Amino acid sequence: MQENENKPYKIPESVLVVIHTPDLQVLLLERADKPGYWQSVTGSKDSIDEPLVETARREVFEETGIEGGELVDWQLANHYEIYPVWRHRYAPGVTHNLEHVFGLTVPEASAVRLAPREHLQYRWLPWAEAADLCFSPSNAEAVLQLPRFRS
Repeated sequence: MQENENKPYKIPESVLVVIHTPDLQVLLLERADKPGYWQSVTGSKDSIDEPLVETARREVFEETGIEGGELVDWQLANHYEIYPVWRHRYAPGVTHNLEHVFGLTVPEASAVRLAPREHLQYRWLPWAEAADLCFSPSNAEAVLQLPRFRS
C-alpha cells in the first residue's frame, strides 16, 4: 500500500451501516468535508483481511461512539464509481468501490458522539424521510430496504 499525503491509500472495499431504532428511526450524519451531504455510517476496510463485520463495528464506533446493538449483514453489495472529488484517497487508477450493506439496531435513546473531523451534526429521522435526505443513491436505496430487513 502506497502513501497518499502521508496516509495509506484507501482500500476500495467498504461498509455502509444503516443505524436505526426498533421503530425505524434512522441516524444520518452530515459530512464535514461536504456540508449538506447526509449519509449513514460508511468506511473502508483498514486492511485487506479485516472482516467486514469488524469494519462495520469499528466505523460505527469511530463515527458515532455507538457500541453494541444488533448488527446484521444484509447480504447486499453495491459496486459503484467513486465520486471524482474523493478519488485522490485511492491508489492511482482506482475508480470503483465495493460497498457491503449492514443494518444496526440500537435502543431508542442511543447517545451519539460525532467524530468532528468527519461529521458536523446528526439527525434521527423516520426511514422514508432519511432516504430522501441521503446524497448517495446507494445509501438512499439501503435505507428504503430497511423495513424488509428490520430485526
